[in-house]
Amino acid sequence: MNLLLNLSIFFFAVIIHEYAHGWVAWKLGDSTARFMGRLTLNPLAHIDPIGTIFLPLILLITHSPVLFGWAKPVPVDFFNLKNPKQGMIWVGLAGPVANILFAIALSLLLKIPLLLASYLAVSVVTTAIMANLVLAVFNLLPIPPLDGSRVMMGLLPYNLSVEYAKIEPYGFIIIFALLWMNAINTIIWPVVISLARLLGVNFGM
Repeated sequence: MNLLLNLSIFFFAVIIHEYAHGWVAWKLGDSTARFMGRLTLNPLAHIDPIGTIFLPLILLITHSPVLFGWAKPVPVDFFNLKNPKQGMIWVGLAGPVANILFAIALSLLLKIPLLLASYLAVSVVTTAIMANLVLAVFNLLPIPPLDGSRVMMGLLPYNLSVEYAKIEPYGFIIIFALLWMNAINTIIWPVVISLARLLGVNFGM
């Protein structure tokens, strides 16, 4: 499948992910994303030059088995939430859960005989399932500022969450270091494969 199509599929998964964060935050009391025009499926509102374009492009060019990245984070003021600590957990989970639900919905398309007759259609749907699962699993890593860290902060006692948050300025350094050591692929890919098999999709190893 060509590079542009792969990037488009990945980008759409990222949009769903970020929209879910903003939507859940809005429902829980914070309208920041809505007021800033980020509660939208318009891709231009979510592009991050490094996370949405550069990193996925490099991973595709280098034939990485895992394609991941991030969009411009949807702004959330957790203090506006009805229950900030609990709300942080739900907002953090919203993006990954949205991607997993979308992957489940896409997997149902693979049950349609007419679609199965088209190699291109099967390839697009399968790639979209992979993109959504990878994005979900990657973002659940407990490395600030990824979603998993928001969940962790919501679960930790206040004093520990404050200390944990101090890691955030170094988060991307940690991520790129793990990427360089191939550790992220090692962590993510087996989980993605397992989830895919639960959906009846076999990516292979």
